[in-house]
Amino acid sequence: MKLDILVFGAHPDDIELGCGGTVAKEIANGKKVGLIDLTRGELGTRGTAKTRDQEANDASKILGVTVRENLGFADGFFINDKEHQLKVIEMVRKYQPEIVLCNAIDDRHIDHGKGSKLVSDACFLSGLLKIETDLDGKAQDKWRPKQVYHYIQWKNLEPDLAVDISGYIDIKMASVAAYKTQFYDPNSKEPQTPITSKNFTDSIKYRARDLGRLIGVDYAEGFTVERHVAVDSLFDLK
Repeated sequence: MKLDILVFGAHPDDIELGCGGTVAKEIANGKKVGLIDLTRGELGTRGTAKTRDQEANDASKILGVTVRENLGFADGFFINDKEHQLKVIEMVRKYQPEIVLCNAIDDRHIDHGKGSKLVSDACFLSGLLKIETDLDGKAQDKWRPKQVYHYIQWKNLEPDLAVDISGYIDIKMASVAAYKTQFYDPNSKEPQTPITSKNFTDSIKYRARDLGRLIGVDYAEGFTVERHVAVDSLFDLK
């Protein structure tokens, strides 16, 4: 199955928080989008790997993605080595996306930066003919995405481009809310974390609104790039 966009997240909920609006918008525009979670988020303070599995499934239905897979890497302990790179390469070659979206290049959680570099390196290596991989016993063809973009997470990184998600903020927020065990719940008796406060939940929307303000729309999501973004004409820019 060839996809237009393949999105990676170190943990279930990274994608929804970082670029859920962009995912929903591209799907509405007829693009085929798939999601790959590197881990099951088993070290999360609240909930379990099993509840995360169900929440990720619920969020996928809200977004309307074509496919979602989990590579089962060790939460907190996966590394950017050959073994992990080959697993990501298999996914890139399996779905042959034109664009890959992945974690922030630098962030509060150590898995985010690690996941970002792992996926970026794997996307380059995936285009090398002499790296051999197979899926279900069949040799895979080499494939390198045209672009790798990094969504923005906890830290307020300066975006290189911003996507107008004005008509999709409600879908984004609903996909985040699918992770019921992870975020603000005034009735929860579980331990508090930086992402369980009402301030954090509110910040998802007001951050998108503030970036939207800067580009003249209601809501936006920002991305950093690995190489310059080319346009055919100055009139392609808003």
